[in-house]
Amino acid sequence: MDYWYARSHQHDKNRVESARDRQMTISVIMLFFVALLPYALTAHLAVISPQDPVLRIGSSLTAVCTVSAELEITARSLYWTLNGRRLARNTYRVLSPTESSVTLHQLNGSLQQSGDNLVCHRSNGEVLAGSCIYVGSPPEKPTNLTCWSRNTKDLSCRWSPGSQGETFINTKYVLKYKLKWYGKEKDCEDYTGQPYMCYVPRDLAIFTPYEVWVDASNQLGSATSDVVTLDILDVVTTDPPPDVLVSRVGELEDQLSVCWGSPPALKDYLFQAKYQIRYRMEESDEWKVIDDAGNQTSCQLAGLRAGTVYFVQVRCNPVGIYGSKKPGIWSDWSHSTAASTPGIERSHGGSCDLKPSEHNSTLRKELKQFFGWMRKHSYGCTDVSIKLYDQWRVWLQKAQKTHDQVLQSGKS
Repeated sequence: MDYWYARSHQHDKNRVESARDRQMTISVIMLFFVALLPYALTAHLAVISPQDPVLRIGSSLTAVCTVSAELEITARSLYWTLNGRRLARNTYRVLSPTESSVTLHQLNGSLQQSGDNLVCHRSNGEVLAGSCIYVGSPPEKPTNLTCWSRNTKDLSCRWSPGSQGETFINTKYVLKYKLKWYGKEKDCEDYTGQPYMCYVPRDLAIFTPYEVWVDASNQLGSATSDVVTLDILDVVTTDPPPDVLVSRVGELEDQLSVCWGSPPALKDYLFQAKYQIRYRMEESDEWKVIDDAGNQTSCQLAGLRAGTVYFVQVRCNPVGIYGSKKPGIWSDWSHSTAASTPGIERSHGGSCDLKPSEHNSTLRKELKQFFGWMRKHSYGCTDVSIKLYDQWRVWLQKAQKTHDQVLQSGKS
């Protein structure tokens, strides 16, 4: 019983609120019409000519406001505004008791693509008539038309509107495409991304070239870009490499290991991926780029600073899909993955004895020096032996003695 009472009460409440909303909407509409009523009553009694003209930048315009005798006002009492700014009296002329003109010279491009508002007022500020002025330039030939396909499934194209760019009036750009040797011309329909860019989401052929171009038009003229011929397989890019992992290389304080996955969307395609890596220190905005990471999915960064956080990103270039001879297009960079190099352990006490961690660090440095020396002074597959290590120690002592002698002679 309580349930049905609650439902009935809620229904009555909703009905009252709905009626209140309808009444509020009617009130708003009535206020709107009341506000426009003075203009509506005079709109058919005054007119500006020409109505909504389209002019080139630098043009001049003479507009005439004609008022009906029923208004019982004279043309001498009228004044003009452009975009809300009152125009100087010396730009007016009284042509007759019911006609006032205004002349504008060297017009600049419209402040808004919907046009500039030229309005004729009576002396008390009441609007009598208005006209939109469109001042601009015809479009220039679109340039720099560039297209790419993400994983061969779609096509995105971007272009520049010409050297001047801004036309100041509404200009329509249409990306058109067709199969080169047959097929019907089609218009790209998705312009919801960045300006001067369009997206074709589906129904694209591969192994067959397309012709792509851009038509630009407005009320002052039209222009067409050069035609670009492309094969979808030649303009493929892909998603950033997944599963980027950065880790330490044991306790080596100057190295990090990076590994990543190959593009999953292209796993069924015959191609050879190229990869680039870039990395930076946490406190720096400057990236260092490794261009020659090749087609492997791992890399080791060396020469890093100890005890430092590094951010690493990877990107992919799908080269030679199904034998394409084009260089491919780089993907976006992956999201940053961070890791830190091991810190250098330092003695905090007064003792000169090495702690185990410091002893290990010293030993690692000596081993690194030893293996570097061995690469320079031994050839082939030489076995690492105590004898070879002893030879290196002798060489190291001689090198240090020579270094000390040079320093001593420099002081003397």
